[in-house]
Amino acid sequence: MTTSGTIRVALQIPPSKADYAAIRRTAAEADTLGADAVFTWDHFFPLGKDTSGKHFECWTVLAAWAESTSNAELGALVSCVSYRNADLLADMARTVDHISGGRSILGLGAGFREWEATEYGFPFGSPAERVRQLDEALQRIQRRFTRLNPPPARKLPILVAADRPKALRLTAQYADIWHTFAEHDDFGEKSRQLDGFCHELHRDPATIERSVFVDGDPWTNGTRLRELGAGMFVLMTRGPAFELDELRRWLAWRDEQNAALAKS
Repeated sequence: MTTSGTIRVALQIPPSKADYAAIRRTAAEADTLGADAVFTWDHFFPLGKDTSGKHFECWTVLAAWAESTSNAELGALVSCVSYRNADLLADMARTVDHISGGRSILGLGAGFREWEATEYGFPFGSPAERVRQLDEALQRIQRRFTRLNPPPARKLPILVAADRPKALRLTAQYADIWHTFAEHDDFGEKSRQLDGFCHELHRDPATIERSVFVDGDPWTNGTRLRELGAGMFVLMTRGPAFELDELRRWLAWRDEQNAALAKS
């Protein structure tokens, strides 16, 4: 099982159910606490049964965070490829990368929320069509990066959210980070599938960081997922309160584990 060398802990802050000032403060506090990455999401309405709450757009929020934070990487977890022209999306990510001083992560996914796409006038194809669209977008984004002037401030990491085999193969082909919604043993099985696609493509599986949503006790839940190959552990905090005590616990676990790793 592939295991990333250093443990990283990230926070997802939905841009919803709060005023932007509270969202900005939370991102800045997570950055100060030492989160390795701060993510938002690319939706147009709050998730859950109540979709009537306050909500802000993903990429304008990321551009603002690029100015108001200093250390954490920043990105969407994840940006739906059907919501924007792929070449434009590459340009947006490159611009945020420069604003932030080289801290942008380009998180991409095929999308899953049909009613939201319909509300904003975007087409929403079958699962197979959406995966083909993801493949096309990944190709166009890579090509556009080579044509932008200036290019990204660094080799801009691409994160792909994927759980099904065809999307996992695209992850093996293009991604620096794989994010999954799978949990526990299911995470381990999908990680092994990703390893298999890497071998088919003659790629070292260890070059792809494994990212997963977590909660609860890090010394129990984090340790088990770590044994299964996870490298980035993503917590979520929701508005309007945006409580960060759980983030503090996971950061303490991260520091403990990484210190032990450095001594080994």
